[in-house]
Amino acid sequence: MDEKRAVRVVDRLRERGVDAHVERASTYQFGIRVALRDGRNAVWDTDGTLGLEAQVMRNGMLVGFVPQIEGSEHFDEDQTIEAISHTDYDKPIATRRTAPLPAAAPLPRHGGVFRRFLGGFRE
Repeated sequence: MDEKRAVRVVDRLRERGVDAHVERASTYQFGIRVALRDGRNAVWDTDGTLGLEAQVMRNGMLVGFVPQIEGSEHFDEDQTIEAISHTDYDKPIATRRTAPLPAAAPLPRHGGVFRRFLGGFRE
């Protein structure tokens, strides 16, 4: 996932009340980190593959995962947002929820006033 797409997806997830952050895995390698309750994090799409999958981590240890979603290599941003926001992370092998999550209060965008400075004026 490229950086600009990751930022757009994170912004839209935060508008839905999902505690999402841009994950910088390495140089030019970006993904999405969703902070879950009880200290876990779901790290989406940082491995450079075409499909959408995630690893659920707690304190640097793998405690679960989301297998690659079939057909996700062709997802647009809306489908990516739906897939991330409708995932049920409670089991070691996460699945998609059948019912959508209730609406939550939107979270602020990262960076606030200094967002353009932090992003190197790329936005």
